[in-house]
Amino acid sequence: MTHQVHIIGGGMAGSEAAWQLARRGVRVRLSEMRGSGDTTPAHNGDGLAELVCSNSFRSDDDEKNAVGLLHHEMRQCDSLLMAAAAKARVPAGSALAVDRDVFSAEVEAALRALPTLEIVRERVDTLPVEGLTIVATGPLTAPSLAESIGGATGADSLAFFDAIAPIVYRDSIDMGVAWMASRWDKGAEASLAMGGDGRDYINCPMTRDQYLAFREELLAGEKTEFKQWEANTPYFDGCMPIEVMAARGEETLRFGPMKPVGLDNPHWATPEHPNGRWPYAVVQLRQDNKLGTLWNMVGFQTKLKHAEQVRVFRTIPGLENAEFARLGGLHRNTFLNSPTLLDRQLRLRSAPHIRFAGQITGCEGYVESGSVGMLAGLMTAAEIAGRTWTPPPQTTALGSLLSHITGDADAESFQPMNVNFGLFPPLHDVKKKARKEAYTERAKADIAPWISALA
Repeated sequence: MTHQVHIIGGGMAGSEAAWQLARRGVRVRLSEMRGSGDTTPAHNGDGLAELVCSNSFRSDDDEKNAVGLLHHEMRQCDSLLMAAAAKARVPAGSALAVDRDVFSAEVEAALRALPTLEIVRERVDTLPVEGLTIVATGPLTAPSLAESIGGATGADSLAFFDAIAPIVYRDSIDMGVAWMASRWDKGAEASLAMGGDGRDYINCPMTRDQYLAFREELLAGEKTEFKQWEANTPYFDGCMPIEVMAARGEETLRFGPMKPVGLDNPHWATPEHPNGRWPYAVVQLRQDNKLGTLWNMVGFQTKLKHAEQVRVFRTIPGLENAEFARLGGLHRNTFLNSPTLLDRQLRLRSAPHIRFAGQITGCEGYVESGSVGMLAGLMTAAEIAGRTWTPPPQTTALGSLLSHITGDADAESFQPMNVNFGLFPPLHDVKKKARKEAYTERAKADIAPWISALA
């Protein structure tokens, strides 16, 4: 099949871009190097849209949360990733979490069913010199292609480290110490609505002495050593290793992933406090697969060496005998200085037949990556059809994220960014308490005519 568009990379962004194009009858070649004998330091298999770090797409609240609003807007655009997530969903309170194997299989099956899409397992080493191309190789771009991109951009790509959290087998957790509850006692209604029981997180409590001792172990534990070329690479705050957070101050973890607010420990119940008391700190685990056999340590991305992870994490109450399905890891991510290098349609200024999509553009997060891939696909479809491209309004989640990475961010200080209400045009005449709802209400009103125009 002679293709009209070549997509390089079968992750979140590449898969979504391919879906948006092929379902409109565009002939697409989707190249994915995994499955051809090549892989990356972080992937476990060769499935399309494999989730590497976490199995969570974060909040699904489209009334008060920016990423939940992004979910809503993507669903309105018939997103493949959102449809697959609905089929692979596992209980996680108000968050959208999935069984990662089911999710990947759903994405690949849907793409293989499209008659104008060809999936090829091959490594692409250089940027094509002609033909419409979408590069969606993500933060783990193969060195040969990264070198080609560097040559085309005339500038060095930025880089940062991304850390992966461990996964624990459910039957190895001591529930005589740990207990089930919704995250910070929120999201119970959402959990019940999608088949959960309102208690979707396993909580491991710590006293003050236990917390302080645990923090010291994190600081003293043996860490992964950096190679010379990695030494000055910064972290992205959204995936900060737990031990790096611990080094920022004694209370940092208690105001971050180990926050105990709203979590009454029933094991600590007394006549005076029949519901129990809050622990000094808490470690939370989130269901990672549909069977409920695997649980992800929330916020516990780490660069501790594997043996140290086992030793240190087994000091957590309830995890003394924990067995790990996957230990944490660390990998180097790369991304472009997109505000300088890309135009408003994600095209490389020096080679406009090439678009970039996903995390390589400097967006951060599964959903953000997929949404930028979706936009790249829609832009390319409009170009092929000879239609003028109209971007989504900046008042929407899609529009605000696109605007940020294609010109609104400060190029000198550009860093990976999750979608957030700080990217939206401000609302000055709304009280602070009602501002989030006002942002989402405005966005939903503004996105509707834009989506209608896509048809």
